[in-house]
Amino acid sequence: MLLKRVHAKKIRDSRGDPTIEVSLNGVNASSPSGKSKGVHETPSFHKSLSWNIKFLNRIKFDIPINSFGDLKKVESFIKKKAKLKDPKQFGANALFALESAILKALAKEKGLELFQLLNNKPNKFPIPLGNVVEGGLHAHKKDHPTFQEFLLIPQTNSPKKNFKLLQEAHSKLKTILKSNKKTDEGAWEVSLDNEQVFEKLSKFKNLGIGTDIAGSAFYKNSEYFYKNKTLDRTTQIHYINSLIKDYNILYCEDPLDEEDFEGFAKIRRDKNHLVVGDDLTATQISRLKKAIKTKAINAMIIKPNQNGSLIELAEIFKLCKKHNIKTILSHRSGETLDDALADLAVGFGADYIKAGVATKWREAKLKRLRKIEHLIKGQH
Repeated sequence: MLLKRVHAKKIRDSRGDPTIEVSLNGVNASSPSGKSKGVHETPSFHKSLSWNIKFLNRIKFDIPINSFGDLKKVESFIKKKAKLKDPKQFGANALFALESAILKALAKEKGLELFQLLNNKPNKFPIPLGNVVEGGLHAHKKDHPTFQEFLLIPQTNSPKKNFKLLQEAHSKLKTILKSNKKTDEGAWEVSLDNEQVFEKLSKFKNLGIGTDIAGSAFYKNSEYFYKNKTLDRTTQIHYINSLIKDYNILYCEDPLDEEDFEGFAKIRRDKNHLVVGDDLTATQISRLKKAIKTKAINAMIIKPNQNGSLIELAEIFKLCKKHNIKTILSHRSGETLDDALADLAVGFGADYIKAGVATKWREAKLKRLRKIEHLIKGQH
């Protein structure tokens, strides 16, 4: 495939905020936007969304693209043309949408599915993490849980079965929680504290429990501020470890401030309990290397538009696999209907996928995962 020109335009994400879509040879790719952002993630755009759109619409590439690795040529070209020190300075949203569109177009030309371009014989499906209750920065209610997300985790290896289990649990929770209000991600809003939510989720015996604590969001001046208490670092670590033990929390994301690598290393983990870096690692390979060195995590959130470069994303997956760190390919709170996240999760061999449960923007990813399962099993 000869990459000549692309067309970029502004679209709206699920929250109504502007983001970028790139079109190429009859395919479209778009980038989501995050609401709760880590300080170390790549900026979304270079100077502005409009600057990136104008740049992409006037540029002529003339680059032969035959494989995933040829994205390196694109990044070098962008770096030179935009006069950047690093291609990621182009902006994570813009670079990711461009590279995703290129891969989609290449897959189309080769008569392949997107996931097949990355891995022609995938041997596993990612397990979906179902975000069913939200608090923290994602909640609209004033009297909300301090933790940002409360997750249910199915245990089967079938995307179809897992999707059904999560949909049923999400529906039942409306009655259990007595809630009729949802967040941007389609999770239920409640006026409960953290422990009360965990108690409700414990009713689902066939599903594991997870949480995104988003510790940085309520950390200030070396203390963690809850509705009815303030904890220092040592007490916060003890509190989180107690919750993991009491509620058998299988997945614990960002339990502490995003700079506390040593503190993360003190959070309970074993083969069944994942201590997950998100704001801590911000999908940056340099942060991952530090997390490995300090033994801070055994799982990592990977958000394509938190980095921008799919080449670096592939390196992150390789490094995680080498050091037995579980990988979670994740959506953002402001999503688009682009379902490529599912293909990337299967193609890169992610252990988990975090895409929400409800709303058409979240369901698009899980439906695509279900279709990929059908395509792969149909080949055997």
